[in-house]
Amino acid sequence: MNDSEFHALADAIYQHIEECIDRSGEDIECETMGGVMTLTFENGVKFVINRQEPLHQIWLATRENGHHFALQGDKWIDNRQGHELLAWVSLQAKRQGEVELTL
Repeated sequence: MNDSEFHALADAIYQHIEECIDRSGEDIECETMGGVMTLTFENGVKFVINRQEPLHQIWLATRENGHHFALQGDKWIDNRQGHELLAWVSLQAKRQGEVELTL
């Protein structure tokens, strides 16, 4: 994958997350700036999702841990624990952000 392909794929993931948040009706603030997406939940918990262009990875930081996701097939998979990015964000939104968010 080249850098342009990586950016297109990352943009698509960011857009998908934003659209799901908008449809959810949950009070989650979503801000994207310079390749970094910050999700702020009503209870004050924040998630930071950012691109790691040199590695062609998407990183997720939550209050519990950081995760590094690389594209495997058509899914972004955590290289340490094997979690899929969208499913993991949904699960952590429930656990930490105390909201139902289906991605």
